Amino acid sequence: MPPKAPATTATAAPPLSRSRAAASCLPPAHLTISLVHQFTMSDTTVTKVDSRHSPKGHDGEKYLASGKHVSMRLWENEQPGEPKAPAARPYETVGFVLSGRAELHIEGQVVILEQGNSWVVPKDSSHTYNILESFSAVEATSPPAQVHGREE
Repeated sequence: MPPKAPATTATAAPPLSRSRAAASCLPPAHLTISLVHQFTMSDTTVTKVDSRHSPKGHDGEKYLASGKHVSMRLWENEQPGEPKAPAARPYETVGFVLSGRAELHIEGQVVILEQGNSWVVPKDSSHTYNILESFSAVEATSPPAQVHGREE
């Protein structure tokens, strides 16, 4: 006959404070991190665009790479002429001048853009460009300009 286990008495645990009670419901930190890494999937989409074959917009810009939240476009060898009518667009634009000179007319201000300069046009700001010398620039827009008719 196996020996009997000694008798034990159960004692009630002291009540938990709110913070201890909440903490006791959470998994250990190392488990939380593992679960996050296990179930979070990153976007692995890679897009490469050759500007020689890029589609062109109605103003002559070339559409470059475009993601969910930002897109790029290239203005290449834009020539001096009459500035277009001012427009306000439902996206933010940042740009970088590759070559040439232009005036950015924005909300009553005039900014001279030259090689190596960058600029920002806030969303819904009335603006236009006046090309002074053959002008090339790269712009990024957020959200993407060419999606859902934002260019019109």
